[in-house]
Amino acid sequence: MTLECQLQQFEIPPDLTYLNAAYISPSTLGTRRAGERGIARKSHPWEIVWSDFFTEADAARAAFAQLIGARADDIAVVPSVSYGIQTAANNLPLAAGQRIVVLADQFPSNFYAWRTLAAERRAAVCAVPWPEDWDWTRAVIDSIDHHTGIVAIPNCHWSDGTRIDLEQVSARCREVSARLVLDLSQSLGVLPCDVRKVEPDFLVTASYKWLLGPYSLCYLYVAPHWHEGRPLEQNPLSRSNAVAPPEWKHSDTPYPETFLPGARRYDVGERANFALMPMSIAALHQLHDWQPARIAEYLHPLIEHAAVRASALGMMVPPAAACSPHMIGMRLSSTADASALGRMLEQRRIHISVRGQKLRVSPHVYNTPGDIDRLFDAIAELTRRCV
Repeated sequence: MTLECQLQQFEIPPDLTYLNAAYISPSTLGTRRAGERGIARKSHPWEIVWSDFFTEADAARAAFAQLIGARADDIAVVPSVSYGIQTAANNLPLAAGQRIVVLADQFPSNFYAWRTLAAERRAAVCAVPWPEDWDWTRAVIDSIDHHTGIVAIPNCHWSDGTRIDLEQVSARCREVSARLVLDLSQSLGVLPCDVRKVEPDFLVTASYKWLLGPYSLCYLYVAPHWHEGRPLEQNPLSRSNAVAPPEWKHSDTPYPETFLPGARRYDVGERANFALMPMSIAALHQLHDWQPARIAEYLHPLIEHAAVRASALGMMVPPAAACSPHMIGMRLSSTADASALGRMLEQRRIHISVRGQKLRVSPHVYNTPGDIDRLFDAIAELTRRCV
């Protein structure tokens, strides 16, 4: 069944056009209510029982795991993408002289840890240049050889949505025994990723973008062969005796060594956030109801419409074969003042992202073709002042 516009599920004013889900997605009304109920629990802490520190986190693991074809035991709850990437960096082998492959202008959360690791191990970071033919998949594969130790990439470039075929990249990684780490913050929730096919070692994604969830909560997939690794921190809720009431002062072994099963050892401390966790669960359930494939089907014509309108105004847009269905970056001429144009659009209550000389447009299920037209009608009127 084709998905229809879901504007009624959001609190977006009728005079505002929001085309910036890749920046921060708005919460649905249901997700906001879940958060409000969670906040209210802090006013009655006597109603919070020990099992509450585990049940919601495990419900969230299961809901997220379903999106990527994983098991709940493969999922850790972390506070940020950089936390998840650092966890991967702490556990993956890398020998002197090996290379870590990333994309040119890759988002910093999936870069800093690799630069530090390379310096520590006398290795090198290799940034794949922007491909002139827009084919990131071929460019990444051509950068992977027997000197490659780690490939750390997204599913699409965060600045313009140009795509990478992860299954092809994964196959090349396996040929040379390189490890694969994915940051899917700008794609998961719209673009599919089945870990049974892609086989990443680690995969992390933020909740607050295409998963429609809260800020400061992320999910980390850990392949089963890394379940016995070294966590970034040590916290009592990840230990084997944590599921029982914490009467440690009466225990013969108050500090057990054994972790809870699966990827739970990688959980952040205080992961049982009684406001954020209910919001994330509500958002994940809404995603399952809408279905990422149907969301992509809904958004694709909006992106195609944006590409046509942008081309008519002389902007450079990626070819259709390279584009994602949910976001697009359109390059202005070198003489245009992109930042000024972005500010003027905001004054008209039209919200996109400016990334260098690119205008990044990222609609969601609350948008319509009329929103795309409103944006480009405004750009056509304003461009004369920016060039």
